[in-house]
Amino acid sequence: MVRVNLLLSLLLVVCALGLVSSQDRARKLFVDLERAQAQAARLEVQWDQLQIEQTALAKAARIDTKARRELAMEAISPQRTLHLVVDPADGEVRVGPNAPDVEAAREAATSSAARDAATRGAGAARDARNAHKRPGGQR
Repeated sequence: MVRVNLLLSLLLVVCALGLVSSQDRARKLFVDLERAQAQAARLEVQWDQLQIEQTALAKAARIDTKARRELAMEAISPQRTLHLVVDPADGEVRVGPNAPDVEAAREAATSSAARDAATRGAGAARDARNAHKRPGGQR
């Protein structure tokens, strides 16, 4: 009988230790879960702030203002705009009908491209003279 009592007491101690260790493990897991949930909440707030910031940065007026002020960009004038149309039948590139003055637009584009090309070299100047032709120069 003493042996049975001793065996049962030993079994009771082992079960008690198992219970204590499982409760400790559950407590640690709960703390980790709380930390992960808090981090998820912080990340969600940060994500919302980034989306608001992206929306503000992507507004056309802000982009236009930055382009004009910081990059010294300006809107292109109609005189410097060259409308090109690709003929689907033969693949030929021609000046489109929407150009206000076809020859003046071609000359303006060629002369401004030639001015720009003069600073880059002779090969770029040849490209500027052929700017109105189809890229590659061959059919």
